[in-house]
Amino acid sequence: MIDGEKKLQKTFSVFDSIAIVIGIVIGAGIFKLPTLVAMNVPSGGWMAAAWIFGGVVSFIGALCYAELATTYPDAGGDYHFLSKAYGSKLSFIFAWTRMMIIQPGSIVMMSFIVGDELSRIVSLGSFSDSIYALIIVALLTGLNIAGVRNSNTTQKILTVGIIIGLFIVFVLGFFVAEPAAATSAGSFSDSGFTGKFGMAMVFVLLTFGGWNEAAYISSEVKNPEKNIVKSLLLGISIITIAYLLVNFALYRALGLEGMRSFDSYQQVVGQTAGQNFTPFISILIIIAALSTTNVTIITGARSNFAFGRDFNIFKFLNKWDNVKGTPSTALLFQGAISFLLIIFGAFYKSGLESMVDYTSPAFWFFFLLAGISLFVLRVKDKDAPRPFKTPLYPLTPLLFIVFCLYMLRSSILYTGKGGIVSIIVMVTGVIALVIDMKLKKVAP
Repeated sequence: MIDGEKKLQKTFSVFDSIAIVIGIVIGAGIFKLPTLVAMNVPSGGWMAAAWIFGGVVSFIGALCYAELATTYPDAGGDYHFLSKAYGSKLSFIFAWTRMMIIQPGSIVMMSFIVGDELSRIVSLGSFSDSIYALIIVALLTGLNIAGVRNSNTTQKILTVGIIIGLFIVFVLGFFVAEPAAATSAGSFSDSGFTGKFGMAMVFVLLTFGGWNEAAYISSEVKNPEKNIVKSLLLGISIITIAYLLVNFALYRALGLEGMRSFDSYQQVVGQTAGQNFTPFISILIIIAALSTTNVTIITGARSNFAFGRDFNIFKFLNKWDNVKGTPSTALLFQGAISFLLIIFGAFYKSGLESMVDYTSPAFWFFFLLAGISLFVLRVKDKDAPRPFKTPLYPLTPLLFIVFCLYMLRSSILYTGKGGIVSIIVMVTGVIALVIDMKLKKVAP
């Protein structure tokens, strides 16, 4: 065991872990993406099928990750799995990509959403959303540096707030709103339907994305052999049920055509509770985005800590505050990268969309490699004790790999300039790897 790992304390209960899974998945996406899903399906039945399928895909992925996380509990999460399976060079590129692209890009993405919603209430000028984003990153990073107990409490409050808010929307749409008038279902040709439904699944799976972040706190979970599995599977089950209920309520109140409007949530609240209550949706979006941002900061700093303990070039990240239970230096470094990305995004009209493009290809490429690592480690490390084994092996991980390939292809096809910048940053990781190898040669 690496010395730094001995310092980690078992501070996360199963409820904490479930809150992290729910908090990072149920973000602002559930308020933005159902509209895009509705635009790409011909009927309510196909819409329900898309959301159910998204839950199934995530559940299958969680079964694979449960084996990896319980067999190799570590603050490095995917990075640790990839290192075990493929060696230090590829794991270095992943850690670099996660540190420079995936985590800060996701943090900035959610911070921009919060900034946009707050700017509707009180504008701070031309760069209002960016200013708010900087403030949000600074506050949440500082909160996590102050201590893990503070960040845990914040996460629980935010997660409960999201669930309550979505439940209120469900009650209003299902029990209070008048049912929408029946309309004829749309129709697609066979070829058109395949492409349209494929796009719907892209948005659905984006909404489900992030549950794997629980792997990054696996070494801090109490009784990890049982609680990691519980947190992943229970968390995804709760998320799937919540998504289905909310979409069903919106469909009942508005119909498929009504759901194709980006203010569908506001319509339901306005029709049932009155227009004065529509700001309630903005508050929900802010809570959801804050929740995702906070969890991403928690898990991103821990993977950076794992990166720093293993590679000389980032050795300064290998510092853990035993009193506060946080990787303080890694949190500060992650905050600095996030600040740079916010400044970068401030000078583009589509800064938020650029962050989506910036993160998606890298995320799905390494997600794919993590799925393949299950096969590699079953052979390479066959004698390792496995507290949990993926059911129906090898079928389950094979299905997961196919889903990852599909999402990788889709993310590459639909990324813009942000995707190009992402590739350039990944290439700089090769340069950093060469520097690290040279530092190892000269180290005493």
